[in-house]
Amino acid sequence: MMSEVRDVADDLRAGLRRLAKAVVVITTRHEGQRHAMAATAVSELSMDPPSLLLCVNRGASLHGPLAAGAAFCVNILHAGQEALSALCSGREKGEARFASGAWTGEEDGPPWLEDAQASFVCVYEDRMEYGTHSVIIGRVTDVRLHGDVDPLVYVDGRYTRVA
Repeated sequence: MMSEVRDVADDLRAGLRRLAKAVVVITTRHEGQRHAMAATAVSELSMDPPSLLLCVNRGASLHGPLAAGAAFCVNILHAGQEALSALCSGREKGEARFASGAWTGEEDGPPWLEDAQASFVCVYEDRMEYGTHSVIIGRVTDVRLHGDVDPLVYVDGRYTRVA
């Protein structure tokens, strides 16, 4: 039975390599510290109320602040922001992930990327645990749009852009 589960997980991983997703950087501010993480496991949830959901591994450095109920921002990256995605998914942690990019925001709220394709500021609404991840639900309170539609896309283990 265990090898069957492993086979399904391996097949799922291979299948999901075919699912192209926009790359985002999720940001938050918790106890005076800014946090950022690149992700693709983000989705719209509802338009009434306007809401998004995030799937965050419980081992990720961003998980603690989100699980504590911190407000957050989902920043959709532009096709030219691959280096920023790499910075926010690599070895760097905490404030070092903000070394690149034009970040702004209120002192008591989540930072947002000024030249992101779109930035969605959210207040924490709910959380559900499942397997290795938490599903975080946020109610969208503000939306910022920038530039033409040209998102950074991740598919089959690499970055690309929409043709």
